[in-house]
Amino acid sequence: MAVSGLDVFGLWIGAALSLCIFSFLYRDNPFYRLAEHIFVGVSAGYYMCTGYWQVLQPNLIARLQDGDWRYAIAAVLGGMLLMRLWPKYAWVGRWPLAFMVGIYAGYNIVYTMQAQVLAQVSDTIVSLWNNPDWTATLKNWIILVGVLTSLAYFYFSVEHKGVIGQAARVGVWVLMITFGATFGYTVMARVSLLVGRVMYFQDVWTHTARWLGIS
Repeated sequence: MAVSGLDVFGLWIGAALSLCIFSFLYRDNPFYRLAEHIFVGVSAGYYMCTGYWQVLQPNLIARLQDGDWRYAIAAVLGGMLLMRLWPKYAWVGRWPLAFMVGIYAGYNIVYTMQAQVLAQVSDTIVSLWNNPDWTATLKNWIILVGVLTSLAYFYFSVEHKGVIGQAARVGVWVLMITFGATFGYTVMARVSLLVGRVMYFQDVWTHTARWLGIS
């Protein structure tokens, strides 16, 4: 596949900005701040454009053009939010903001209960006996013990002594294992990003050499 000079130039710009970001590993410097400002500016411009064409245009402007004037209420509320740009009239923006927060909170209460609380409770209701595979039985017992001991650690109505205290100490180990696994997963995700950036540098050299006719 032919590689144009414009493609190579774009790849080198990306490589230079990546090196500017990596320079923060040494210390804060103007190159890092330049790349940071470029990233923030480009991201803001990109999301503003996508927000207009993918959200505002089809969901508001197109509906108003079709004659559905119910969406004029949303337009008015959106205009009231813009009043926060002027400190003298910033209080006007509190009304649509309160409306948005109330709707969002009411929706997420139901969503959180269904997707997290009830789902997690149902996942802990497992069969402890008569499983076809002994590994499934062991896994279910680990889930049961982990849940009960973790709850015992956060049960502060009684002093952590005796059985409650021993269960709470086991719960600490369960929590530490959970936090360690979560941290390891996060590190692996960041390592995969680093690997992707290193492979990007490889693509830069490969496409540059192909453009120069070296290989």
